[in-house]
Amino acid sequence: MRRLVSTVVVVVGDGAGEVVADLDGLHNVRAIPRGERGPAEVMEIAGRSAATYVVHDADPLAAVAEAWTEFFDGTGVVGALEVAIEAALGELRADRLVLPDYYLVLDPDGMTETWRHWWFGVLAGVAPVRVVPVHASASAVSFELGRLTAGRWWPADLETWLRGLPRVVPDHAGLPGAGVPSV
Repeated sequence: MRRLVSTVVVVVGDGAGEVVADLDGLHNVRAIPRGERGPAEVMEIAGRSAATYVVHDADPLAAVAEAWTEFFDGTGVVGALEVAIEAALGELRADRLVLPDYYLVLDPDGMTETWRHWWFGVLAGVAPVRVVPVHASASAVSFELGRLTAGRWWPADLETWLRGLPRVVPDHAGLPGAGVPSV
């Protein structure tokens, strides 16, 4: 699975598209609001950028995140999580999608518990410094870009990690022995 030359930052949460659009014009930042584009199209544009930071709101794991939260909230369709995982793995293997270097999560206090567990349990549990809470404004995101620190990358064995997500219970996500095999 490929990585881009730029530092890729995905902004997620309510108003992410507007926040990304408001970053347009910052020095060394290529802002790509998703708008009507699909995630693969956003990644194609991102791959051509030479900017220090590529910031967009097309989360490559969005369908997995939604299916996981619905699975544990009891509102999802049986099998939807597994289908979303396999689709994401296919797109990642084909290099149409790329995991970002960082997720900036807008105003997580306003999210449901299960969504917070996704971001700060499931994702932060495997790559702690790669998921950062931030106020929902372009100035806060811009400020945070300069503060991002290096840390553990996403699991090398993405297939095992993603396929283990149905066993990761929200209240235990990110804790040792939370259901996903060590990767």
